[in-house]
Amino acid sequence: MIDVREAIARAHHEEWARLVAALARRFGDLDIAEEAAAEAFATAVERWPADGVPPNPGAWLTTTANNKAIDRIRRENKRDDKQREARMVYDDDPPGPLGVIDDDRLRLIFTCCHPALAMETRVALTLRMVGGLTVPEIARSFLVQETAMGRRITRAKAKITAARIPYRVPDAADLPARVSGVLAVLFLVFNEGYLATGADSEPLRHDLTAEAIRLTRLLRALLPDDGEVAGLLALMLLTEARRRARVSAGGDLVPLAEQDRGAWDATLIAEGHRLVRERLAAAAAGVPPGRYQILAAVNAVHTSARDMRDTDWSQILALYDQLVRLDRSPIIALNRAVAVAELDGPDVALAAVDRLDDQLAGYHAYHATRADLLRRLGRSQESRAAYDRAIELAGNTAETAYLTRRRDQLG
Repeated sequence: MIDVREAIARAHHEEWARLVAALARRFGDLDIAEEAAAEAFATAVERWPADGVPPNPGAWLTTTANNKAIDRIRRENKRDDKQREARMVYDDDPPGPLGVIDDDRLRLIFTCCHPALAMETRVALTLRMVGGLTVPEIARSFLVQETAMGRRITRAKAKITAARIPYRVPDAADLPARVSGVLAVLFLVFNEGYLATGADSEPLRHDLTAEAIRLTRLLRALLPDDGEVAGLLALMLLTEARRRARVSAGGDLVPLAEQDRGAWDATLIAEGHRLVRERLAAAAAGVPPGRYQILAAVNAVHTSARDMRDTDWSQILALYDQLVRLDRSPIIALNRAVAVAELDGPDVALAAVDRLDDQLAGYHAYHATRADLLRRLGRSQESRAAYDRAIELAGNTAETAYLTRRRDQLG
């Protein structure tokens, strides 16, 4: 039974996005695609324990999901538009050209990132349809309530239907205008894998980080001259390089300062550094860097240091100063404060962090940062309260274990 459960979980990780993307392309309806995919997995949960795991789970799920979609269309065939969709089901004509993007999942991302949708809606919809994230996971990524996020995704799908937004492959001329939304999606998918927000998830989801990196590599092949695509790929590589050192044998998150740098992936770091040097050369030639390029440069500084004491914090702070002029996000300001603490002391950094309370009071990392700064200042009682709040808000099991250990070390 355990093997069957693992097989279903693995199939969900490996096949969900491909399945939804293929169904959306065939039937032209996100609701049908999502529902049919979900029903196929529900059927697998019912049948695989008794019938055994099929030799090709992906093909079994595809056939089952297609049949589920056809059943739904037949049930609704009294409506003219559904009749037209039904005719598509039996269309024996060969599929048309796929366009400049030959990967179903990347094509679906571009479709979900249609300009008619608000940016946050594009990201949320793509995380659900392509990333396979649950509504609670997406809500935590956006720091909003689950009900609000559920309504946002439902409205997005309704708008696509009502506006008859086509499920077509973007033309080459459309790609640059769509890129910023796509990069935001890929970054959030990567972040969810880098530090999963669900209490029921593995703390690190390599399937998501690997998929985000794979899709970003495809995007770079499509747009080799786009600096932000190169920057995001470098950022992902330099972050992913530290994955094996980020969780202890006991299941605790290991902060950067305590990681075994010998466990970092030297190949990924070398590739990330090459991309950063490429963008530094472009900046020197007068091409201003964007957000992802600067974040990649921050990570290049970290991964160049032999140990925490060797870190060039002045350079990191200078990069964050450059970044805050492009991105006024309070999370960027919070990360900048960490660099300030290393250069100017925890008291100066704490003052900067406290000014973010109105914007980040519901964000666990805000309270975790405060807790650490208060601990370094010897204000144990306040630090404990901040750790308590961070633990209450954190969804990742490894992070919760780490925060609990640090709180209990206060005595």
